[in-house]
Amino acid sequence: MQKDTRLLVVMRHAKAEAVGSSDLERALTERGREDAGEAGRWLAERGFVPDHALVSAAVRTRDTWQAVSDAAGWTVRPDVQEALYAAGPESALDLIREFPQAARTALVLGHNPTVSYLAQLLSDGTGDPDVLARMAGGFPTASLTLFALDGSWDELELGTARVEGFHVGRP
Repeated sequence: MQKDTRLLVVMRHAKAEAVGSSDLERALTERGREDAGEAGRWLAERGFVPDHALVSAAVRTRDTWQAVSDAAGWTVRPDVQEALYAAGPESALDLIREFPQAARTALVLGHNPTVSYLAQLLSDGTGDPDVLARMAGGFPTASLTLFALDGSWDELELGTARVEGFHVGRP
């Protein structure tokens, strides 16, 4: 990895209840908590520890963050933003560009279809062809893509990040 290389995880929330008092209030299911914990362990096994985390304000994303960070042993406090809840891929990218420049590793935890589109659009097409094919096959709940990118957050453009890994909680 180059000196200026940063790591970014783009993750979809884990499985949530089908209904809630509002869409924002939908909580995780037991399976969702288990899958989120598995994702946290997967990231920890790869040595990924975020310096910064951006999490949608929805209950299911905040619960996913808690399960992932607990399983991984992280202590970073997430930046919870309502703007990510309804953001499209380009708006989500704008939020990433605002990350603190001192952060070398970051995680974005949001909703589909935004996160799957964002992951596809960030990919520069390099990396393990099998991993790229798995990622292109779908982005179910608790899925995440690990990217490496060169340069600063504010310079991040579509098609400029290398896929380093892809994880699905359950097929």
